[in-house]
Amino acid sequence: MKTQEDIIIDFYQNLGKLFYAIAATDKKVHPAEVTKLQELVEKYWLDVSVIEDVHYKDGANKIVLFFQTLNNEGKLSAKTCFKDFVTYKNENKHLFTDNLKRLIIKTATEMAHAFSGLNKSELIVLAKLDIELKNI
Repeated sequence: MKTQEDIIIDFYQNLGKLFYAIAATDKKVHPAEVTKLQELVEKYWLDVSVIEDVHYKDGANKIVLFFQTLNNEGKLSAKTCFKDFVTYKNENKHLFTDNLKRLIIKTATEMAHAFSGLNKSELIVLAKLDIELKNI
């Protein structure tokens, strides 16, 4: 059985995978997107509780760490990462509160805007994300 810490870490790792999918959807992760994600995690995610009344402060940093690991390894495609996130979301719907869903969309959108605004592939994946999060 997973501990609360394991659940929280899995959640943040899957967010890292999602944000990587968005950044890599155009086949190139730009340094501006990485920098923006780091800023957004510091701005929005450090005080977020995934499980009510359980705060794991270092968890949010796992978003950036896992994102960077995926980017450095370059083994997983954006499409695979997005599908993995959707599978995780579908298996853990109870974790995705309305506030967290809004924060995920906000973070994804702001990160995607970081390099030359949104391109067509980013718009498509953001629309798919919005639909997936509404299907909870």
